[in-house]
Amino acid sequence: MMKSIEAAVFGGGCFWCTEAIFQNLRGVVSVVPGYAGGTKPAPTYEEVSTGLTGHAEVIRVEFDPRQITFETLLEVFFALHDPTTKDRQGDDTGTQYRSIILYTTPAQRVMAETYIAELKKTLPVTTELVPLTKFYEAEEYHRNYYQNNFQKPYCQVVISPKLIKLREKFGVLVQK
Repeated sequence: MMKSIEAAVFGGGCFWCTEAIFQNLRGVVSVVPGYAGGTKPAPTYEEVSTGLTGHAEVIRVEFDPRQITFETLLEVFFALHDPTTKDRQGDDTGTQYRSIILYTTPAQRVMAETYIAELKKTLPVTTELVPLTKFYEAEEYHRNYYQNNFQKPYCQVVISPKLIKLREKFGVLVQK
């Protein structure tokens, strides 16, 4: 019997952007911003922002694989961030903004490797693929950032266009 809920961890730049995108997908149960991929235990936002902890800003996505597959999550992830810029997404620069997938199962590793290999046939993909060893939840004020701060310039200039692109490209996947 298939597990009812699975988890995936993605870093595609600022976690405010990726959180807002994945929260809109049908079959996604929860999205939690956090930090992973580094060496410092229990890092804070301020520490991760220095780029010295090795952690990336990431999201942990819990999803129902009967409604949305990991492969579909990969497709959305790669379509809505730039996987070809090392340690950068737009104006956000530093290792904390790198493109990274932290797989939680061997099957996710294989699917992500296959997806990245296909992309690399036409794009210089820099996305890291590593096992998830530890996920640290971000501070509470980062959760539901877009919904709570819609009026802020960053949300309007950076996140809103990504949500428009999500609806245009993946409208059938978006919750009504």
